[in-house]
Amino acid sequence: MCDLHDQHEHEALPASGPSLSRRHIMQLLGAAGVTAGVMTADADPAMAAGADDSPAAYEAPEDLAADTPAKRAALDWITSHDDRITGLNAEIWDNAELSLREWKSSIAEADFLEQVGFDVKFGTAGFPTAFTATFTYGRGGPVLGFSGEYDALPGLSQNKGVGHHDPREYVHDPFAPSYGPGHGCGHSALGTAAAAAAAAVAQAAKKHRLPVTVKFFGSTAEEALIGKTYAVSKGVYDGLDAFLDWHPSTANATGWGTTTAMTAVTFTFLGVAGHGGTPLGNKSALDAAVMMATMSEFLREENLAPSGRLHWVINNGGDIPNVTPEIAEISYYVREGSPARVQVLLDKVIAVSEAAAKASQTTVRHRVTSACWNQLPAKAFAELLHANMREIGPPRFTSEAHELAKELQESLGLPQKGMHDKIGELTPPNPVFMGGGSTDVADISWNVPTVSMGAALAPIGTKMHTWSTAACAAAAPGQAAVIAAAKYLAATAIDLITQPERLKAVKDEFKERTKDVSWKTALPDGYEPPMYEPPAWFLRKTGQKWPPPNITWPPKRVVSQEKFSSLGPELAPQK
Repeated sequence: MCDLHDQHEHEALPASGPSLSRRHIMQLLGAAGVTAGVMTADADPAMAAGADDSPAAYEAPEDLAADTPAKRAALDWITSHDDRITGLNAEIWDNAELSLREWKSSIAEADFLEQVGFDVKFGTAGFPTAFTATFTYGRGGPVLGFSGEYDALPGLSQNKGVGHHDPREYVHDPFAPSYGPGHGCGHSALGTAAAAAAAAVAQAAKKHRLPVTVKFFGSTAEEALIGKTYAVSKGVYDGLDAFLDWHPSTANATGWGTTTAMTAVTFTFLGVAGHGGTPLGNKSALDAAVMMATMSEFLREENLAPSGRLHWVINNGGDIPNVTPEIAEISYYVREGSPARVQVLLDKVIAVSEAAAKASQTTVRHRVTSACWNQLPAKAFAELLHANMREIGPPRFTSEAHELAKELQESLGLPQKGMHDKIGELTPPNPVFMGGGSTDVADISWNVPTVSMGAALAPIGTKMHTWSTAACAAAAPGQAAVIAAAKYLAATAIDLITQPERLKAVKDEFKERTKDVSWKTALPDGYEPPMYEPPAWFLRKTGQKWPPPNITWPPKRVVSQEKFSSLGPELAPQK
């Protein structure tokens, strides 16, 4: 779900032809090639805030990154602690814990920061595995935030450093073999690099007497896009001057493009169970889910713009063919360029669910499990980060890293190009938004100036959310990426402290972009985030009590009360 991995690979406008800004093209074509009179940039404030007026011949500014003793101290700290940093990445990779259940991983990351002087508090926004770590030196300095994630994905288990599909954990079920969880999005490296950057900035600030408050947000359930969106709505990120984010990628690049807004929704159909051999009168909830899936596919041609995405999975379809499924669930991700456009598409999906329930004589209910905005761009911030990336240079990939990358590329039928070992050019975003991934960092970006970047952890041409990424995350490619990403983030943060004019430019742009938009969480009123009850040892270790005050526990049970379907009067005997 964390699929913000390729947003940094932007394409510049052609050098020839009319020099139209993104705003102008959106006004001509609409925000995804639909009716311009309805969907111009001005008609959708969330998209208009991200419109770019950079010329076609844009050149990234130079001399933004300053070479200061504090920056050298931060970078030296990362270099001198590289074994400790890569060791943390490997530890979290080994844990491979799923969203909302990152018991060992969250503690490992929190311990790393506590050992370098951060004050750690668990239970951020009521999530047991979320924590906030704070370091303050002096008074009056900027408040800088770093984004940490550490959840794995289901079904993406893979042995470390192996160039072909080789699950580390294989589930030997005779009816439904499967694979265990794995870091197929590289969050083991993501949280580690961010924690290392935060620690390096803190140590440099203390050494060179720079007033600053560094806050690291250990965020749960990014793969479900829940942790940050809910935390933002509870004011967790209030008071920050700037927020620095990164994500593993197939390239080393940053930019100021946007992402898709997204709502995740689960539909529960309730029917009546019965023997599969005598099915008359049974009501199959699975039939309803399959009908919904089929009908929703017909939305694509006339209701789904190029900026939209609609994908689903049946996550509960019954247990055995000989029992008509009484309960079935199908989950959708509905994505579009803004929350308003998501809502229009979501309403159509809900209508499809109601039609499927009516046709199958079942009942249906739905619940929103998460929802996020499109990301607000930050051009000045991206320019500063890019300058530091160029100064530091690409990750130092070993021959072992390139060899693994080429083995994976061969295994996946891709050109054997190895790892991306350059810093990508900084270019304006595509003038017409064509959709893509989503991130719960987006909601933070509407509340505090936020920059995102990608560092190459996976081979060129591959994708996140794959076993091949899991193979790299704590092997040679990922260990090089984690050190490089930590340095990019730390160097940029030091510039915000030592060059107040850079921070002012970032904040001024943020103020201008948000002047016509009032952010409001896309989560529904009364929303309670899904949670799992922590083990007792975890609660003791982190000093928490269960349940937190913001959820109902235990959750309300979902039990079908449906009746068998009527077949009408008995048929008279034939004479």
